[in-house]
Amino acid sequence: MTVVKNVRLFPRTPDAPAVDVEITEGRFSRISPAEDAAHDSTQPGTGSAPTGAEVIDGAGRILLPSLGDAHAHLDSNRMGQTFRPHTADGTLHGFIMNDRENWRGGERSIADQAAYAIGKIVASGGTRIRSHAQVDADCGLERFHGVKAALEAHADVLDFQIVAFPQAGIVREQGVRELLDAALAEGADLVGGLDPLLYDRDPVAHLDTVFALADKHGKGIDIHLHEAGTAGLFSLEEIAARTAAAGMAGQVTVSHAFALKTNPEPEVAKVLDALAEAGVTLTTVAPAKGVLPQALIRERRMALGLGEDGQRDYWSPYGDGDLLRRTWQLAFTNGFRADSDIEGCLDIASRGGAQVMAGARPDGSLLADDARFGLGVGAPADFVLIDSDTVTSAIMDCPQDRDVFKAGRLIASGGVLASGARLG
Repeated sequence: MTVVKNVRLFPRTPDAPAVDVEITEGRFSRISPAEDAAHDSTQPGTGSAPTGAEVIDGAGRILLPSLGDAHAHLDSNRMGQTFRPHTADGTLHGFIMNDRENWRGGERSIADQAAYAIGKIVASGGTRIRSHAQVDADCGLERFHGVKAALEAHADVLDFQIVAFPQAGIVREQGVRELLDAALAEGADLVGGLDPLLYDRDPVAHLDTVFALADKHGKGIDIHLHEAGTAGLFSLEEIAARTAAAGMAGQVTVSHAFALKTNPEPEVAKVLDALAEAGVTLTTVAPAKGVLPQALIRERRMALGLGEDGQRDYWSPYGDGDLLRRTWQLAFTNGFRADSDIEGCLDIASRGGAQVMAGARPDGSLLADDARFGLGVGAPADFVLIDSDTVTSAIMDCPQDRDVFKAGRLIASGGVLASGARLG
């Protein structure tokens, strides 16, 4: 047993009372007022712990749920490498081809660079990652193998999933279907897709392939959908219909889903109804344009996760692996000011991503009470301790001095990875 003494659990005000948190077999097993644990209301958090328990002094810090990167590209980041000026032409195809032209020029192998990014993510408070790994006619399975090796080497500190991702399309390049098939056979958790109408120009063949491969291997689906306007609505309707017909509730994710921002609200509400009924989940990367209608999504109890997408790569110089800072970005791009809205962004960054990866719907419970994905008794003891006043102040200030725990075990502290954690 572990007891974390004198912490403030997801506090909304600076004067939130301290609690003691007990952890048994990697899960929260008891949360009690610090005064009760101490049997002395004048000395909160200093009472005796159960015999044999490891005691961690929370020192009045706040306890937040760990975060997750629900949309990463570990095979393309260049964090920690020599800065490379941006050279893409600004079009989707131009970004894809620029990456193809340059990715082999990195200063580390794919596996080593992915491990570097994992270290940054974990140190920031992340204990789960869903990473896309590019599979195409140029790289074959090389990038998939590198990401897979890096994630498997860190299975002791991460929950993870890998998406076999056809970045350059499925229909427009020969042999991609066979490569996706091979990646799924070798352990990919999901099969990806990309703009079936506007990039691959054949939505029927594209989606037929994606859903057929998922069915063949019993795997999930995660489709990048940059398509806006009516084109995006068409693709979302097709994905919802195919998900429902295949009985794949909870197994299909749409990433980006810019059409949900670029159409009239009545049309957005209609397609969200179809997606929710089919059990489709969503992820966002908090873009400057294309923020998702979080209130409408929440009303339908759809799982919504947050990711960082690329990190200083051939697409963009932005991104540093800090998931708390990306939570700040989600609040900023939405223009949120109220604490409740900003706290909702942390909910998306934490249990939202966990729900997406588990294919689960939100059950309406408060994060602090959620016994499956939040901070309630019974939930996994995956959390972060931060010296801050409230949830909102932690997001606004992004303090670097964070203690990160997985299943009650310290895995990073103050940006430094814990001994034996095999990171970075």
